Amino acid sequence: MKAARSPRPPTPPGQDGAPAPAAGRPPLGLRERKKIRTRDAIRAATWALVRQQGYDATTIEQIAERAEVSPSTVLRYFPAKEDIVLTDDHDPVLLAELRARPADEPWTDSLRHVLRRAIALGAGDDPEVARLRARLMVEVPAVRSRMTESMSGTGRTLCTAIAERTGRDPHGLEVRVLAMSLAGALMETSLYWAETGHREDLAELVDRALTVLDQGLPPGNP
Repeated sequence: MKAARSPRPPTPPGQDGAPAPAAGRPPLGLRERKKIRTRDAIRAATWALVRQQGYDATTIEQIAERAEVSPSTVLRYFPAKEDIVLTDDHDPVLLAELRARPADEPWTDSLRHVLRRAIALGAGDDPEVARLRARLMVEVPAVRSRMTESMSGTGRTLCTAIAERTGRDPHGLEVRVLAMSLAGALMETSLYWAETGHREDLAELVDRALTVLDQGLPPGNP
């Protein structure tokens, strides 16, 4: 899921560079912290290389060397190069925040809140990375194809969240249609943002997309 909510500042990292645990959760063990550091090192190496020489010229071997891990380690964490640039660790946080929204809050308002939170998290990571990721989705067919494939996973996550909020069957047609409509809207919003040179505010574009899903196209020509 890639989008929003009234941003609460991101949890500050621990002294060893791993994210600090959320309130009420036990601290991460050494193994988990090491995995987080390895994932972050692989991502950082990838983005540095892509900036320097472009996406197509960047290889798994180069990423591994820069991240100081083996190529097999890179592929164990990310099955394909496209996954490195498309995945993040925010979905569990966003799903938890969606579940925490007031039960009587309109569904669209809850979504706007969580999607804004997602944008804030992504911007907090690195605004340049967010823009570059969206541009790669437009310019690199392999990245765009992988993003389209990943929509099924995003859709399943949304199905679960919608079912919990509405008491419906997560496998029901209506829930699946709504979930995949949302997932597709988020992808198209990211593509539009990149295609238009990131001129508009991404959070405002997401709001517009949700309004179209909620109310349909406005009457008349723009």
